[in-house]
Amino acid sequence: MARVLITGMSGTGKSTVLDVLASRGYLTVDTDLYGWTDGEGGPWDATRMGDLLRTERTVVVSGAAENQGDFLDRFEHVVLLSVPVEVAIERVRTRSNNSYGRTIEEQDRIRRHFAEVEPLLRRSATAELDGRLPLARLADEVAGLADGHPTDARSAVPPRSDTAEE
Repeated sequence: MARVLITGMSGTGKSTVLDVLASRGYLTVDTDLYGWTDGEGGPWDATRMGDLLRTERTVVVSGAAENQGDFLDRFEHVVLLSVPVEVAIERVRTRSNNSYGRTIEEQDRIRRHFAEVEPLLRRSATAELDGRLPLARLADEVAGLADGHPTDARSAVPPRSDTAEE
């Protein structure tokens, strides 16, 4: 059993994969919802995130926040979901569950984040998945990590070995 963070830019499929995992019975937290941040794109609520990671041995968290690095040592796996930037732009432009990404200004911000932030997320990832893969396969891959049964389909980034036990 493991704590898994799914991270990546807007439009890569984080929330969609999380929804599938929740439907399979996994404890999931979408940090874009329900007050996990102090606002759009803000830092995670450190107390709340600390409490979650201290009390739950198996949980899948999704999001990207400026302070997520403060919590990386408490996740056994950090999965970067990635797609080409234009795929992400098309997804956010047409999605119905979130209005972010419809304006030209927001799309320009997403392009900047792909160029500037995604490389930073990639450095801390223990696995990278192509968000264009079939949804069931993405969910299977993350579920395997959460269950402690990784498969060979992920990129060859070794699992974190510096996980702190609470």
